[in-house]
Amino acid sequence: MGMLTALAVAAVAPAQGQDAYPAKPVTFVVPAPPGGITDQVARVIGDRVSERLGQRILIDNRGGAGGNLAAEFVARAAPDGHTVLVGTQGTQVSNPYLYKSLRFDPAKDFVAIQALISISTVLVVNSERPYRSIKDLIEYAKKNPGKLSMASAGNGTSTHLVGELFQTAAGVKFLHVPYKGNAPAIADLLGGQVDLAFDFAATTLGHIQAGKLRALAVTGPARLSTLPDVPTIAELGYPQAEAVAWIGLFAPTGTPAAVVARLQAETASALQEASVLEAIRKFGGTPFNIGGQAFTAFTQSEHGKWKAIIERSGAKLQ
Repeated sequence: MGMLTALAVAAVAPAQGQDAYPAKPVTFVVPAPPGGITDQVARVIGDRVSERLGQRILIDNRGGAGGNLAAEFVARAAPDGHTVLVGTQGTQVSNPYLYKSLRFDPAKDFVAIQALISISTVLVVNSERPYRSIKDLIEYAKKNPGKLSMASAGNGTSTHLVGELFQTAAGVKFLHVPYKGNAPAIADLLGGQVDLAFDFAATTLGHIQAGKLRALAVTGPARLSTLPDVPTIAELGYPQAEAVAWIGLFAPTGTPAAVVARLQAETASALQEASVLEAIRKFGGTPFNIGGQAFTAFTQSEHGKWKAIIERSGAKLQ
């Protein structure tokens, strides 16, 4: 009976260990400072997932280096589901083609958990500038190459690459000014230190409505419900510049499958809640509710598209 008892205990031990997850607060590592779109999405989703897991979700903002600092930190974290990357198209797809050397491999060091949101950027200018349409902006930029300054959330971020894509499509050249996040970029745009930005509705909508920023175009495939009068980039004659960014959750490779499945299921459920859907709408985004192998396949398919954009733009980073 002693042997049978031992075998029975051994058989149930793994299940008990899985049921114990999470054993402590879960940290969402955000590759950007507080206030930007990635940070806001992480906090909205984190609040709902926290209730479902029965543990706090802590937000750890690690901005800089196009998200690489945060991604490397999570890649080296214990693979137990308690440290999760709020990854972006930049950290998971673009950066290997932008940076000469990374100390992590997005394809090998992470397992995809759940996509959260896809989101268009909005081309905005300081309202005190004379550009009232995309035609005005392009005409000035062609006559004055490199004189207009374009703010972004940082080298290699989606707000940088969408801007590079637009320059290629429109045949213009801006002076790129990278910041450590969306919020400081928009702050300087409002202050007149830079001329334009491709940024998200979450960080620009209030300023647009207040008349401090002027929206010239939306880069996604459809107009935003929050900015119904702002045309898409394709409507304005530049379909080659159409692009969206996305955000999702990733765990370090080696995280138990049962833990990944739990995180995926709880996050997917949170994405169906009315309050989350409303927040995503205000961010100017669309719920992106795919997980597991489907999300993995999607990230793999993104490599070809963004590699081509980066090569076409000539963007390279140290």
